[in-house]
Order: sequence, then structure tokens, then C-alpha cells
Amino acid sequence: MPSFDIVSKTDAQALDNTINVVNKELSNRFDFKGTHVNVELNKKDMIITLEAEGDMKIHQMEEVLLSRAMRQGIDAHALDISKEARPSGKILKKEVPVKNGISREDAKKITKVIKDSGLKVQAQIMDDTVRITGKKIDDLQAVIQLCKTNNLGLPLQYINMKS
Repeated sequence: MPSFDIVSKTDAQALDNTINVVNKELSNRFDFKGTHVNVELNKKDMIITLEAEGDMKIHQMEEVLLSRAMRQGIDAHALDISKEARPSGKILKKEVPVKNGISREDAKKITKVIKDSGLKVQAQIMDDTVRITGKKIDDLQAVIQLCKTNNLGLPLQYINMKS
């Protein structure tokens, strides 16, 4: 029976390259010269830390980070920039968690969307992946299109397509 897996993984090497490019760009920008600006990646916890002297600079750093991440092939939904910056002495720090894996609630949301569509496929939640099986490959491709058109707020990848 044909099947595939829906996963949400962020490539750690591409993320590391993005952080290096962002640091290089910020060090060359005129409006950041002579100020404290730092972008670091905690690879263990998958958290990006932004440090700057003002709120406006933090927002500019977020824009640079998002644009560079998208150029490296990282989905914009993978970076959760919704948290506010917190003061730490004279500088502001902002932690940007990187989404990696599908939570139980998100997996249930994906399976509900698939079941409500009326396609003749089965969705199975397996840890941080959702396995889709069906009799026809066309149905599986319809599920992929359905997930792409619905705004689920997750960076989804479709792997292990077997016929």
C-alpha cells in the first residue's frame, strides 16, 4: 500500500550557515557599527539568541534573520519570533526557538484536516511524524496539496514516499 510521512525538521547545518551569514551581514552594516550586536545558536536546545542595544535593532535583526533563513531553504514558520525581547542590563535579549518536530496537538490538527477532506487515506500519528497510507498515489498527492494549501503554521516536509 502506498504511503509517506509528514515531518517537520529543520536542518541544523543550514541553520548554522544562516547564523554565520547573519553575523557577517550585521558586522558590515553601517547602522550596527560600534554597537553591541550578537546572534548565537544553541544547537542543543535549537534556540537562537539575539542581543542588541535597542528594540529597533532587535526588529532589524529579526528581519535579516528571516530573510537569510529563507534564502538558506529554512521555512519562515520554523522560527518563532513571537516572544518579546527582555532587558538584560543595557542590552535587550530575545530568544527565538526553532520548531523541530510535530507536537501531539499539531499532529491531531493535521489528521483532522485530512479526515475532514474526505480523501480515502488513513492518517497515523507516530511520535513526531504523521504517516499517511492509501490505495492510490493520486490520493497521497492530493493530501500533500491539501497540507500545502491549508495554513497549518508548521514547516512540513513529505518524506519516505513508497508505492
